[in-house]
Amino acid sequence: MRKLARSCRGLLGSFATNGRGAAAIEFALISTPFFAILILIFQVGIVYLADNELETATEIASRQLLTGQVQSASLTASQFVSALCQNLSVLFQCSGVMVDLENVSAFSSANVSAPTLTYNAQGQVTNNWQFQTGGAGSILVLRVMYQLPIYLGPIALNLADLPNGDHLLMTTSVFEVEPYQGS
Repeated sequence: MRKLARSCRGLLGSFATNGRGAAAIEFALISTPFFAILILIFQVGIVYLADNELETATEIASRQLLTGQVQSASLTASQFVSALCQNLSVLFQCSGVMVDLENVSAFSSANVSAPTLTYNAQGQVTNNWQFQTGGAGSILVLRVMYQLPIYLGPIALNLADLPNGDHLLMTTSVFEVEPYQGS
């Protein structure tokens, strides 16, 4: 019995002092949170990139409204969205771009807040968006929105701010339409 106890003590002692495999165990403990943080950094970068692209596309589209190009061409809402989508990259599906264009009486009455999205049973947005292009001198509020998918689940922090787990990207432009030919 003593011989067995000594051999067990010797075996446990050699196991405790043996360093082989320690790096693998340490890597296994640290790699999971490291890769989770790394993936989160990539997702945040994609959100910022997509937000910047949506902002740029909205700026170009609002310039076309500002100078009367959209009004002169009598573009419909879907034609306007198609023109806007030409300035978006592969991060966006044009069918998911939502445009709300409102003609307001004064800058102080411009609604620039994020809308509350409503969904049907299939998870599609059911909001009715306006498309009022106005004329020269009109004050327009252009809100362009997109639901960007977030793929991180519970480690997404507050990136997923919609009930369906997506992130709402929204950019707003408020301006007075310049005088243009044909107005």
